[in-house]
Amino acid sequence: MAALLLRGILLLIPLWASAAPALADFRLCNNTGSRVGIAIGYKDGDGWTTEGWWNLSARNCDTLLKGALVARFYYIYAIDYDRGGEWSGKAFMCTRDKEFTIRGIEDCLARGYDRTGFFEVDTTEQRSWTVQLTESTDQAPQAPLPQYTPLIPSPPAGSPAQPKQTK
Repeated sequence: MAALLLRGILLLIPLWASAAPALADFRLCNNTGSRVGIAIGYKDGDGWTTEGWWNLSARNCDTLLKGALVARFYYIYAIDYDRGGEWSGKAFMCTRDKEFTIRGIEDCLARGYDRTGFFEVDTTEQRSWTVQLTESTDQAPQAPLPQYTPLIPSPPAGSPAQPKQTK
C-alpha cells in the first residue's frame, strides 16, 4: 500500500510542476550593433517611478522589471553609447547620470535631477512585454537627387508656350 501511495505522489509531481504560473516580465532587447543605456518609467499604486540604468551590450536582452506588469503604459528612454543618439519621446520624467530610482516626475530640476523625454509603450494590459530597440532605417539616398525637378510637366508639342519658371 505504501509503495502504491509513493508511486501516486511521484506521478503527481510533474503535474504540479507544470501548473506553476508562467513568468511575467518587462524585457528590453537591444537589436543594434551598439551598447545602450536604458531607463524605465511607470506608475504603480504608490505613484510614478523612474529607474535606470541598465547597460545592454549589442544584440542582447535583459529583464527590466520582474513579475506581472503593474501598469498598461511604461515609458522608455535609451542612449546609444557607441554611435550617439537616443530613443526618446514627449513624456518627461526624472533621471540622473548614475544609477537611480526616483519617486515622482514633478520638479525634476528643482530636486537636482535631469528632465528627460521618454517614449510610451502600450502593453495592452498583457502580463509580460518585450520592447525591441532597433537601428534607424533612415539612410541617405543611394543616388543623388536631381537639383531641379519641374513641378509643371512639359506641354505636348504644338500647345501654347509654358510659363517661365524660376528657381
